[in-house]
Amino acid sequence: METQKLHEQKAPKKAQSQQPSFIPVFFGKAQLGEFVSPVLTYLEDNHIACEKKNDSVNLAYEAWRDRFMLDRMQLVAYLGLFVCFTLVSFFTFRDIIKYNSLKPEPFLIGVSVSILLLFCLAICKIKPFSRYPHIIFLCLCWSVTIVQQIGIIMVGYNEPQNSLWTLIFLMNATLVPVRWKLHLIAQIGTISCYLVLYQGFNFHLDHSRSFYLEKSIYLFWTCVISCLSVYLYECLQRREFLARKELEIAQEKSEKLLLNILPQSIADRLKQESSTIADSFSEVTVLFADIVGFTELSARISPIELVKLLNQIFSMFDELAEKHQLEKIKTIGDAYLVVAGLPNHRVDHTEAIANMALDMQAVVDRFNQLTGQSFRIRIGISTGPVVAGVIGVKKFAYDLWGDTVNTASRMESHGLAGQIQVCELTYKRLKNEYSLTERGAIAVKGKGQMNTYLLAGRLWNGENQLINSLGKP
Repeated sequence: METQKLHEQKAPKKAQSQQPSFIPVFFGKAQLGEFVSPVLTYLEDNHIACEKKNDSVNLAYEAWRDRFMLDRMQLVAYLGLFVCFTLVSFFTFRDIIKYNSLKPEPFLIGVSVSILLLFCLAICKIKPFSRYPHIIFLCLCWSVTIVQQIGIIMVGYNEPQNSLWTLIFLMNATLVPVRWKLHLIAQIGTISCYLVLYQGFNFHLDHSRSFYLEKSIYLFWTCVISCLSVYLYECLQRREFLARKELEIAQEKSEKLLLNILPQSIADRLKQESSTIADSFSEVTVLFADIVGFTELSARISPIELVKLLNQIFSMFDELAEKHQLEKIKTIGDAYLVVAGLPNHRVDHTEAIANMALDMQAVVDRFNQLTGQSFRIRIGISTGPVVAGVIGVKKFAYDLWGDTVNTASRMESHGLAGQIQVCELTYKRLKNEYSLTERGAIAVKGKGQMNTYLLAGRLWNGENQLINSLGKP
């Protein structure tokens, strides 16, 4: 009996010892799967994203390479024409001086090659043909090497044109240093064509085999060095292109981040000027909005849920600001500050802010219907002069200063929930096109007694029917 109990006590230890030594006892397969699965999913998503990014960059590089080839092949065609003209002129003057006669064969060969070069030059500039730069490259190369070799053989000169081949191969490698495989095909095609002609016509050569073997070795290494130089240059060019693209992408991201902080005109000035940026505006309209009861709500829900709700509401406000072409200045907690009339002046700045305020009320009502919340916003609007500029050297921001900003803040803080309160100057700008109700004189902190008005909506055709700026009665 004691032996059996002792065996039962040792059994669990044996089962535990069967688990791998690198996994703790409390970390079983289920827990390991829960831990590893998100990591593998994250790595897979990143891998797919990187592949898509690399595909787009590779396509951009190939498009650039095709344009580069077309530009350089035009240069090769022009140089080929000059070289052809030089050789034809040389042979013409040589025949005249040496033989007192002009042989037509060199002239006809030169004209034929020139016509082919002009043809290649023309198709480089024609869109349907320019889509195939690799074919144009082979035509350009073989129009000089193969056509010229065939022409010389037809007039009875059977020697391979190693010097001309070397010149063309090196010129192509120097001026069109991309797609090394195309260079290799052009070289093999040239040499193969001569060997086919040699076997087909079985013509006699003037020199010994050792002479041609030496020339072949020189030509072989010329081809190898040309292809190798093209390959190395393209690898370098590809890395430079990818680095340049990554830099452009990084600059675009930085530009977007900067434009999320600053207006376009201010961002451009900040790049060019090192001095303090501050501008005075004689009249703009400022809007402050605050979510009523948001502070009390923060004590009842989790921080993540709180930020999520605030982000949804403020994102809708951002879309409205973009729609009405307003300048969002900042958010302070659950308060939203936006202005019209700067940095670029606009005549209808007061109307634009009024439409923004009415739309803000509408989107909050819609948000409440969709989410079951009961949010209300309190909005204050003020019109007048302000000073705007960029302050600080770290975490800088575009901000506003002046009595108009303070008044707009007081209009909001002393306003009513679900209402839009405006100062007297704003009322004067809006009274002909908008419905406003006089609230009367109220005590405003730091300002004393002020007459304020409540904006209800926009008048439809000058009548008493109200609509919001979305066009809905």
